[in-house]
Amino acid sequence: MGGFFGAVSKRDCILDVFFGTDYHSHLGTRRGGMAAYDSQLGLQREIHNIENSPFRTKFDGILNEMKGTSAIGCISDTDPQPLLIRSNLGTYAICTIGIINNAEALLSQYLSFSGGHFDAMSGGKVNSNELISALIDQKSSFAEGIRFAQDLIEGTASILILKDDGHLIAARDKLGRLPIVLEKNEDGFCVTFEDYAGEKLGYTYCRELGPGEAVELTPEGETVLLAPRKKKKICAFLWSYYGYPTSCYEGKNVEVMRYRNGHIMAKADRENGIAQDIDYVGGVPDSGTPHAIGYANESGVPFARPFIKYTPTWPRSFMPSNQSERNMVAKMKQIPVDELIRDKKLLFVDDSIVRGTQLRETVDFLYEHGAKDVHIRSACPPILYACKYLNFSRSNSENELIARATILELEGEEGFNHLDEYMDGTTERGRKLRQTICEKLHFSTLEYQTLDGILEAIDLPACDVCTYCWNGKE
Repeated sequence: MGGFFGAVSKRDCILDVFFGTDYHSHLGTRRGGMAAYDSQLGLQREIHNIENSPFRTKFDGILNEMKGTSAIGCISDTDPQPLLIRSNLGTYAICTIGIINNAEALLSQYLSFSGGHFDAMSGGKVNSNELISALIDQKSSFAEGIRFAQDLIEGTASILILKDDGHLIAARDKLGRLPIVLEKNEDGFCVTFEDYAGEKLGYTYCRELGPGEAVELTPEGETVLLAPRKKKKICAFLWSYYGYPTSCYEGKNVEVMRYRNGHIMAKADRENGIAQDIDYVGGVPDSGTPHAIGYANESGVPFARPFIKYTPTWPRSFMPSNQSERNMVAKMKQIPVDELIRDKKLLFVDDSIVRGTQLRETVDFLYEHGAKDVHIRSACPPILYACKYLNFSRSNSENELIARATILELEGEEGFNHLDEYMDGTTERGRKLRQTICEKLHFSTLEYQTLDGILEAIDLPACDVCTYCWNGKE
């Protein structure tokens, strides 16, 4: 996915933006970038590949190379950014989070009526930031341009702009699927995806931008360029998977939600009499762990870590592009604790089950080390639709998703007319789905969190939360 951080200040703020951006490293592993404005140097920009090393190691010397009283930084899982753009609106740096599903149509439209051109990357693909800039630049102001771009884009686009006068513009995507938090200190303001990033740097929380809202920031204050829209659809996976444990979105803390989510799953298992003879509850590291703690606390079964992920040389999910190497790395990172596995009945909670490949390897690994039973709980409902708003659960075909692929095996495309039944573990179809996946992936039992259960754990109105991956409803 990705994340960004920006600051505008009465003093040099490069150090703030360096650390603020680094605090978003859990959101992406491909590229990192920073841009800054200084009254003498103007706009500066630097981008690095971070696929095999953390952001901070690539930007360690940035304090000697870049300076400015306003700056932006980003972690990106997609295109290189920030970009420097020169247009009718001036020269500015831009970074974005999200995805554009109708990029080709927008490119064709833009090229046909403007006679313009784009810098093409390998395969003819155009950097999404350049496309968004081109749309913004069709209008005579940033406010009009951002509204124009967001109305045309099918997908999601949160935007952070650093202007050549040092002002920042932050715009939350039109349905608020992703957060943008505004914070301040005595010298100015910051905008951030993760609220704790600014707080650790001495900024104080002001508010979250509303859906589609855009603000312009100077050290002295903020100006609302676009008022918030009424409809909101914030991504549920921010709580179940993406978000860092200390983060709060819409006032709801990630770690607390995950404990509550595990509590709800354990209660459901007890009421249904499922998997009550367990020695240890564990989490598939790292994001499955707090869900498992909640499960263990409610069930009364001890929490344990029967295997540990080796992080000194693989601190994050840096993975080779070659699939066989990826599988090898995933296997090598798992170090067993034999006494917590051998002859034990284990229940593991994972944040989600997308294709199931790595989870099957994990379960086989546990059996190889002597586990009696391995029960699996998914902290969210079956994923039946590939996300079209962010990068999560995107695939070449929706039928790569294990729940959907299993339904196709069981009764062909007719099964897609009964997805509500397959979602529900109490129906005949729901039980068959779970049983078949258990046979495929060697689980003793499998249960999913219900849609009602995860919404209860998030504790926001259902109409404000995006659940498209599970029920296909926009």
